[in-house]
Amino acid sequence: MITKTHINTWLELAASKMQENKTLLTDLDSEIGDADHGINMERGFKKVLSQLPTVIGKDIGTILKTVGMALISSVGGASGPLYGTFFLDASKVTQGKEELNGEDLVILFVNGLNGIKRIGKATPGEKTLVDTFEPALEALQAAVRQGNPLPEALKMMSAAAKTGMENTIPMIARKGRASYLGERSIGHQDPGATSSFYLLDSLCKAVQTEE
Repeated sequence: MITKTHINTWLELAASKMQENKTLLTDLDSEIGDADHGINMERGFKKVLSQLPTVIGKDIGTILKTVGMALISSVGGASGPLYGTFFLDASKVTQGKEELNGEDLVILFVNGLNGIKRIGKATPGEKTLVDTFEPALEALQAAVRQGNPLPEALKMMSAAAKTGMENTIPMIARKGRASYLGERSIGHQDPGATSSFYLLDSLCKAVQTEE
């Protein structure tokens, strides 16, 4: 089961990962975007950390809703609404829950990813964070369906997320500022897909750490 402690550890690890990789994310974004993705993600998750003390003892849905609102209010560009909506929509299916089983986690990610797609209007293959989230979710669904323990299922999710991130390198960008570059966007790893991998891998590590 995934507990509230796991959720808090996940968010702390994600914040640390965004801070550590701020320069890398900004460098990736400078090649095909506005050169601010790393700065935005660090700021957003720093805000998330500042809000965690306010949700001590609260249910998982409340924690995720607070995260979503913190990201929307503090992250510039497209990333704030996209990541914020992920957490807000995930919170809707985790209201009142004190822990999550594998099926709950799948529902969380299905709802969150649907929110990203609704806001960003992106589909797989367009060189966006969807290219990380979609294969990650498919791997998680398959692992849970096969009865794998959650730590193992999350390792499979993380591995699929990493592959999805790397698969954005040869893609032509179809969304956002990167799409203006056309074929010149080929050969660059998408910054949003990269930060998405950090987020998903942090959940994997949180559960391994707390097991």
